Amino acid sequence: MEMLLSGNQALARGMYEYGGEFASAYPGTPSTEILQTIARFFKDDIYAEWAVNEKVALEVAVGASYGGARTLAAMKHVGLNVAADPFMTLSYTGVGAGLIIVSADDPSLHSSQNEQDNRYFGKMASVPILEPSTSQEAKDFVKIGFEMSEQFDTPVIIRLTTRICHAKGLVEIGERETVENKGFERNIEKYVMVPAYAAKRHALVIERLEKLKEYAESSEINYTEWNDNKVGIITGAIAYQHAREAMPDASILKLGMGYPLPMKKIREFASEVDKLFVVEELEGFYEEIIAAEGIKVEGKKFFSNHMELNVDRVRKGFVEAGVLDSSVIHETVETEAVLPRPPVLCSGCPHRGVMVALRKAGVYTNGDIGCYTLGALPPLSQIDSCLCMGASIGNAFGIEKAGKTKKKAVALIGDSTFLHSGITALASVVYNGGTTTNIIVDNRITAMTGGQDNPSTSKTLMGDAVEPVDLAEICRAVGVKHVRSVDPYDIDETYTVLKEELDREAVSVIITNRPCMLFPNKVKDEPYTVEADKCIACGACFKVGCPSISISEETNEKGKHKAVIDHLTCTGCTICAQVCPADAIVKFES
Repeated sequence: MEMLLSGNQALARGMYEYGGEFASAYPGTPSTEILQTIARFFKDDIYAEWAVNEKVALEVAVGASYGGARTLAAMKHVGLNVAADPFMTLSYTGVGAGLIIVSADDPSLHSSQNEQDNRYFGKMASVPILEPSTSQEAKDFVKIGFEMSEQFDTPVIIRLTTRICHAKGLVEIGERETVENKGFERNIEKYVMVPAYAAKRHALVIERLEKLKEYAESSEINYTEWNDNKVGIITGAIAYQHAREAMPDASILKLGMGYPLPMKKIREFASEVDKLFVVEELEGFYEEIIAAEGIKVEGKKFFSNHMELNVDRVRKGFVEAGVLDSSVIHETVETEAVLPRPPVLCSGCPHRGVMVALRKAGVYTNGDIGCYTLGALPPLSQIDSCLCMGASIGNAFGIEKAGKTKKKAVALIGDSTFLHSGITALASVVYNGGTTTNIIVDNRITAMTGGQDNPSTSKTLMGDAVEPVDLAEICRAVGVKHVRSVDPYDIDETYTVLKEELDREAVSVIITNRPCMLFPNKVKDEPYTVEADKCIACGACFKVGCPSISISEETNEKGKHKAVIDHLTCTGCTICAQVCPADAIVKFES
């Protein structure tokens, strides 16, 4: 039987079929659907949970592996940065039952702040990497990963990319296999990484890597497709699909195991072809390793490490390399121009009122990872920095301590992000005598990745009801004495509280109290409309950046366009009505 599955869904299916029992993650595109699929379809056999961050997700997964459960920890590429601390030492301790770490990289930054290539994490930690190129392989490599993990006593990275995560393909479906593993067994020298034991374990890691290199030579997931030997291509992951389509007559060495590489196979392949190329997305990872072995190879000279590859980019690279005729490059057909649709805060988003108040207060806003980052875009233009999860609080404090900026710097962070990595930063601000104003925009959901629950909501990934954590009490517990709540739909109140806290010579936290207008239930109050005869075309409502407000064909006496509101998408949040100086925005009466 076959099913049409995305790579994420197929990998979740692999967890089910190959005896997976525990899965942990922090939601992050493009990896989010892995845990959601497990929780939705396989909850009777696999326990799944959203952890507070990726470090915790991996640490809990490690415990489950030590305890005898085949385990998966999933995260997007930057999530492995957060989990790097346990990850690097996990290479030393090894595992109990099989442990897979999914790193979902994001070439072209579809939903991320960088394009890092996490194959380097595997090399740095001497941890093997599997790189599926189809949904079928995403499922199959779970079995291979678990077996490798248990055979070599190592965690295994399955590296996905956005295209593999989200593209769908036919996948052969099988039955669940059960694997018996013992529970936790005491072994102090294996699991307790004090220096003396860690030194011994490092020696074992070095020995293990040599065994993994031999495994790579015999593994069936590294194979050659022989065709014309004038051009040889070494490739893997989604780049394999592009290369095979761009150069159908070339010979290809397809790598399913991205690290360690099968160097004997590669050397043999190189000796049989006239010209050798590596086609890989992002960095020249394969190319560097192969070239270091003295093998003549080219890659990044023709295939950029910036943005995703596709068939056209690969073809152009081979044309530039002189091994493909330029006639294969098709001219772009001119089409009717389509207006761009930039990302924007949803109609009725509670973050919008905060942005308006911040702009009115004339402050710098240190943002964080979440929907509110969209406030950096025109017309709001109110986010001045965004580095990584939890950085806003430290950034704002650093600007204050530098003492060279006249305007106040405010930290803006979401509820899930605050729990992820903002608490420690806030405690540090208190400890070091900061006086920053910090705003937690609590929309009671992890919204940007699609509405996942977190500890501040009242439900787990498995659907169990729980008592939500109290963000205000957490702030007070780390020493913040001034914690206030505001309704972000009330701009005057939000601005007044913000000004009071900006003037306070002590650290403070302002917490908003409106939920996301999409999750878990869509918020829809009575919509608003513009009374055209009252509208003075001042543009104030346009500056709140609501997608329900657009330019009317009607103009004022100076030729400026008036506003119009789409009452079908308007949620009735009232922000536009509050900023309208002519009181031209009123409730819509059908």
